[in-house]
Amino acid sequence: MIQLSILKISGYGPWTLTLGSDREHELQMLQASLYKEVQKLFSEKKCIVFLNRADEFFVVSNGLGLEDHVEIQKVLEKLFDVRLTISIGYGESPFEANLKAYEGKKNGTILNKEHNIFGFVNRKSNSKISIMHLDVDDLTSKRKTNSPYEISSIIFEIYSKMSKFFLEKNSLTFFMGGDNFMVISSDDAKNSVYDFIDRIKNDNKISLNCGIGNGYTAREAVKLATKSLDTIREIRDSGNEKPEVYELSC
Repeated sequence: MIQLSILKISGYGPWTLTLGSDREHELQMLQASLYKEVQKLFSEKKCIVFLNRADEFFVVSNGLGLEDHVEIQKVLEKLFDVRLTISIGYGESPFEANLKAYEGKKNGTILNKEHNIFGFVNRKSNSKISIMHLDVDDLTSKRKTNSPYEISSIIFEIYSKMSKFFLEKNSLTFFMGGDNFMVISSDDAKNSVYDFIDRIKNDNKISLNCGIGNGYTAREAVKLATKSLDTIREIRDSGNEKPEVYELSC
């Protein structure tokens, strides 16, 4: 069982118009500042936040109850002029949790009207969370023949393929910057990761590494996923044949 909390800026379009046409730099600074604060507040509660389209955030929030969300919402309301809506959902897979949160907001299932919180909470779940951390193996060699923008184009093409592939496995993929991606993963996604790595190798002539982490909190799962990815690099750098996938559990 996984719980997701989706935070979205409310009435963002109409609000941006009040800033005039010379607003884009202000919006970019606002979005960056908001992401920093949301990540800080949730990470202090052992959660992890994924940026989605800059005005929306996905939080793996296992273990958090309504009161935790109210506490965070109060802080955000004091710090920013914009308001945020929080939709909470849970399910057997990440995509199902996303749908449950969406259902709660769409149907007006109010958990706290004053602080714009909707959906369904499952604080007592003790299931493990699985996170996959993928990166491009030896991106440095690609930079010898490709300009920075061409590298970005390659990375976003991989991201698009990764998002579609793992969505079919009821999992959610996020670009983390650089050549790094994270997948909030179902068991089906974990079992299929070799297939995806082979597909990118065949189609794009690019090798991927994948570290998998399984933990009872989101931060624990991400930590183990990154540690797994680091282990792959260490094996490679030692001169031994590296595994494409490495998995750790708490």
